[in-house]
Amino acid sequence: MARVGYLIKRAQMVLHDAMADALGSHDLTVSQFAVLTGLDEEPGLSNADLARRAFVTPQSMHAVLQELERLQFVVRRPHPHHQRVLQAELTEAGRRTLKSANNSVNAVEEQMLRELSNPSRSRLASALSSCIDSLAEASPSSGARRLR
Repeated sequence: MARVGYLIKRAQMVLHDAMADALGSHDLTVSQFAVLTGLDEEPGLSNADLARRAFVTPQSMHAVLQELERLQFVVRRPHPHHQRVLQAELTEAGRRTLKSANNSVNAVEEQMLRELSNPSRSRLASALSSCIDSLAEASPSSGARRLR
């Protein structure tokens, strides 16, 4: 029997590749999609917050945000209290692109889960959340806790 950690990593890699393929038709990368999603959920996130959500370095996130600004999907403005911090927000074009890209990502997730019943999907989500929580408790520096 394969190790669970190996299967999780393989699933993550295959999911990432399938998402990258689906997002390609929207001219988005997985990181860009993560940023648009994060800003839709929480407008005004900083570069550092977005980097954590997208699992990239702050330096890489800077480049991602610059490209999203060039595409006019995101605008950044100085934080009202911390002038060195730039807060990002979606533009209307960013919202439209995200809506369309969400449909493609939802189709990928549905394909991935097609063999699982709704109760099985719930159990899988619960089991993965438990795994994350257990590892976060054992290693607070892992960052798993702050991403929930």
